[in-house]
Amino acid sequence: QVQLVESGGGLVQPGGSLRLSCAASGFTLDNRAVGWFRQVPGKEREGVSCINYSGNRIYYDDSVEGRFAISRDDVNNMMYLEMNSLKPEDTAVYYCASRGQSYCPVSPSPGAYDRWGQGTQVTVSS
Repeated sequence: QVQLVESGGGLVQPGGSLRLSCAASGFTLDNRAVGWFRQVPGKEREGVSCINYSGNRIYYDDSVEGRFAISRDDVNNMMYLEMNSLKPEDTAVYYCASRGQSYCPVSPSPGAYDRWGQGTQVTVSS
């Protein structure tokens, strides 16, 4: 069964940190670019970050640049999102995704990815 499963979400105070994990099964992340998205009710899903197949090209949305870090572990078929200095506006459901190409898309469109996790809630609040 092909699936992506996120974990690590939760409630954190402003300024705190969380590390999201995403485990792939039924397929390999090798040669596939992977990314993280987030979505709040009533808004479109937005791209947070993308890392290419080799890990030498990484992109971040301006809103998370310098605070979030994406990484991948192809040996264990995992990807991660380290989130620091969290703000209330980071509150959202976070999704991991992979695409059938090795490079990140020119624009972080959800349509550029073909496999998705079920999402994990991140809430930043005091």
